[in-house]
Amino acid sequence: MNILRATGTIGGLTLISRILGMVRDMLMARFVGAGLASDAFLIAWRLPNLFRALFAEGAFAAVFVPLFNRRMAEADARKEGSGKAAAIAFAGEVLSVLFPFLAVFTALMIALTGPVVWAMTGGFPDGGPVKFALAEHLTQITFPYLALISLVSLLGGILNSLNRFWVNAAAPILLNLCMISALLFFRGDTQLETAQTQAIAVTVSGAMQLAWLVLACRQSGVVLTLSRPRLSPDVRNLLWLIGPAAVGQGAIQFNLLVSTSLAARYLHEGAVSYLYYADRLNQLPLGLLGIGIGTAILPLLSRQIGGGNDAAASHTQNRALELALFLGLPAAIALVVSATPLVRGVFQHGAFTAADTIGTAGALAAFSFGVPAYVLIKVLTPGFYARQDTKTPVRIAVISMLFNLVGNLVLIWHFAHVGVAIATAFSAWINMLLLYGTLHRRGQLQLDARFRAKALRIIAAGAVMGVALWLMNPIADPFMAGGTIERIVALGVLCGGGALVYGAAALLFRAYSLPELKAQFFRR
Repeated sequence: MNILRATGTIGGLTLISRILGMVRDMLMARFVGAGLASDAFLIAWRLPNLFRALFAEGAFAAVFVPLFNRRMAEADARKEGSGKAAAIAFAGEVLSVLFPFLAVFTALMIALTGPVVWAMTGGFPDGGPVKFALAEHLTQITFPYLALISLVSLLGGILNSLNRFWVNAAAPILLNLCMISALLFFRGDTQLETAQTQAIAVTVSGAMQLAWLVLACRQSGVVLTLSRPRLSPDVRNLLWLIGPAAVGQGAIQFNLLVSTSLAARYLHEGAVSYLYYADRLNQLPLGLLGIGIGTAILPLLSRQIGGGNDAAASHTQNRALELALFLGLPAAIALVVSATPLVRGVFQHGAFTAADTIGTAGALAAFSFGVPAYVLIKVLTPGFYARQDTKTPVRIAVISMLFNLVGNLVLIWHFAHVGVAIATAFSAWINMLLLYGTLHRRGQLQLDARFRAKALRIIAAGAVMGVALWLMNPIADPFMAGGTIERIVALGVLCGGGALVYGAAALLFRAYSLPELKAQFFRR
């Protein structure tokens, strides 16, 4: 398996999804704005999104994929028939335990929505009972999405293990298409009605994603059937590992939950929305790069470590870190340097005002300082999960969350929602450094000479691009609040110009050469 090719497949489809996500958020900014209705919807969306990130796409995938690959490899090694068949039988055992648990958990959370929302928001002191009641109602609508997307994650993990990365990577496109359709064709006459339509679209999209994965699995010869739940040794092992993995994988999501909760309790109306819109732009490189690379290397690392080839595993992670830094650093610099024109061009129209742009841009610049750390975390954690070590990332995640909490409590009073974003970015760097330090201390990851040399060249190329963007901002910004064509052209010139400068600087400083990129892409 080629890391760059697999990352390109996942990243390309994720790019389509994120572009559609930007369209969705632009429409949401236009029709819902940054006030009572958007704050209530974003709280409702944060809860199932948190559990999805922790247990569905995060911890479950991190634990299930190595176990699935190990079951397949062990059956092939013992020549006990098809390794694929043995692994699919294990997946069926997992489904039979997962399905009833999800049904009970979802019903319980819907019944307890009121206390849960109050714990997150303190009853929305700024919005009163109307805002709280709306958030509670919308949460009840969106929460079934968790159960649906958890089943999607199981099927997606199977397809990733069979090197069919594109199917699972394409599933989130359906979420954005559903929400865009709801905003364009089914929105209400008021912002509150439109927010409810969005909540319904979230759950509908979960059902569509599940149907898509079921069909793809059938085409790959994978058919899972429900049976009486049975805690086999492998299923018990998965359950034992998944709890710590949830905390380790969910550090960023926990930090965002803390940040959102504090903003809802102590800051003015609209602060929750500022953080959301900023995080949407901030998450773009994380989704394209960190998740793509991390997803691509996990099956490969599992096989290399399972086969005792630690040298190959270290080489794999070095090249993944190199690629993550090469693509992640310029994204971070661009989002920090050009935060205001980017936010203005993407979101400022309709109900989203110039004041909302300033509030969101401040949060975006602060969040984006942590982009390289976010991306590298996604590349480093597979080094633990491939070795079935889920406890160490938990301990590290808890430390980073404590830093985030303290940072929030200190900075929120001086810098409002921007202080919240600063604390979140800082905690990501703490998380990343501790993950790397642990792998390095154990002798499981040594940065090789090639990485060290290229890292300095990548930083130099990024600095040149940052200066170029700083000079381009005053030229592009006046066009960002114009008509649709003006916005598109201005965004294209700013982003494209920055990319061209970075590419030229990268070639000049030999951060990457064209033959190297070609070899990485085509070599298996």
